[in-house]
Amino acid sequence: MNKNSKVLALKYRPQTFDDLIGQDIVAETIINSIKANKIPNAYLFTGIRGIGKTTIARIVAKSLNCLKGIENLCKDKQCENCEAISNSNHIDVLEMDAASKTGVDDVRDLIEFSRYGPTSSKFKIFIIDEVHMLSKQAFNALLKTLEEPPEYLKFIFATTEIKKIPITVVSRCQRFDLSRIKSSELFEFIKKIKELEKGKASDDAIQLIVKISEGSVRDALSLLDRGLLALNENKELDLNEAQKIFGYFDKAQLIEIFELILQGDEKKVVERYRKIYDQGVEPKVFINDFLELVYYFKNINSLTLESTNFSLNNDEYLRIKKISNDIEDKILILFWQFTIRTLEELDIVSNQNLSIEMFLIRLMHLNSAKSKKDIPKNEYLNNEDLTKSIENKDLISNIQNDTINQIKNITQEKKIKSETQSEIKLEGKTSIRTFEKLLDTCSQNKEMKLKYELEKNVNLVSFEKNRIEISFNDNLDKNFVKEISLKLFEWTGERWIITFSKSKGEISVKERELNKKKELFEKAKQSEIYKNVLEKFSDANLVDIISKNDKKD
Repeated sequence: MNKNSKVLALKYRPQTFDDLIGQDIVAETIINSIKANKIPNAYLFTGIRGIGKTTIARIVAKSLNCLKGIENLCKDKQCENCEAISNSNHIDVLEMDAASKTGVDDVRDLIEFSRYGPTSSKFKIFIIDEVHMLSKQAFNALLKTLEEPPEYLKFIFATTEIKKIPITVVSRCQRFDLSRIKSSELFEFIKKIKELEKGKASDDAIQLIVKISEGSVRDALSLLDRGLLALNENKELDLNEAQKIFGYFDKAQLIEIFELILQGDEKKVVERYRKIYDQGVEPKVFINDFLELVYYFKNINSLTLESTNFSLNNDEYLRIKKISNDIEDKILILFWQFTIRTLEELDIVSNQNLSIEMFLIRLMHLNSAKSKKDIPKNEYLNNEDLTKSIENKDLISNIQNDTINQIKNITQEKKIKSETQSEIKLEGKTSIRTFEKLLDTCSQNKEMKLKYELEKNVNLVSFEKNRIEISFNDNLDKNFVKEISLKLFEWTGERWIITFSKSKGEISVKERELNKKKELFEKAKQSEIYKNVLEKFSDANLVDIISKNDKKD
């Protein structure tokens, strides 16, 4: 295959330790151990995708089997062993994808194959990628060989999910945690590849690629490949084109919306957001980016341009720094809390776009306080006065409360309270003042299951206005309190409190009825009528007692 026809991630894959970026400590440790002939039985490389786990595994295999030795490791012109390992066709270096070969039989075949020494090199090496995908039985089958392999056998594992690997396996390996590539290093590397490819891309576009890749070299190269191929040969990949290609909107637009929110310009805020939405930006992506922006506004004075992971360019960085000087920290903290709450609400709202618009509008009302510029110096330096300015338009005073409570208007609370009170005094509601009345109400409303629970499984401790205290047995339905509370509110229009007591309380209605019936039976058996019946009919038996009232009904 022509090397030039390869995707950039494969074309520029590191072939030696010198080609690696961002993993200097790992490389130095491995080289020193090989030089000192203190080679571990197994290497374990872990980290996020695209930072060089499998690549380093191959480089280690080359270092162990290079015909020139570790001191003169092949760089430009590769020896026979190094070239075969690079092409994944060396007879003594077996690469296995644990995602497709997860079973214990696959590992047993591997162990069987390991009994034979290397054919043309010093070590026989097994590279197992995504090793966490192996089954529990497969790991167990590997344990003994992993701890005491033959001198010629080495294992190299790579994984993105280190926690899924049994600790018994991890403890038998020399573990290396590969770190994300720093933004500055990745930026310089991508810029170098762009020049080698004779591509045209602005620094701002490359910074966007670095941000999206989140420290992954493979992701960054794939994005660069996509960006260069998307444009004509003579056209440069600038920031605007990169944002369109990768589906990212300009942070300057978000900063502008933030500024308009602070100014309270509702019409322009909604217009700007709709333009962003029309670009195909998902509401959740918008909210997450908004959260990121709030973080930058709050901490911009302690951040450098590089520490933002190139999420901001120079102009955006300076603009945020300037605007942040006029915003109180308490307002930004409220913005953060409210945005988090909105992110949760998106999962229960059918039209997320409308929810975002309402979110932006509510932020404007939250920021009804004056900016630092508008507040006299002697006013905003005083904590009490600052709190009062933030509470303008009747915002609730306690900023540490739940976000919803923070933004509720006091007059709205009074209105809600008065409306609630009027609603619970609606005509036609039932007055329940005794436990017996509650049972009658259940019967009238055909709530037989609820009545059964009250009669059979509940022991009444006290019954007061809007409050019932009970004890219960193990058979009480787990949803009883919820159901009785809803029904009482429905029937009476009032909120009831149901509490559980440690006191045993009265016996249940059913037990009371049963005891009463036993007394009647005993009384009936002592009556003259019953005794006269037994004299005439010796095998007679008292089955039931029906009172005159029951008979009448």
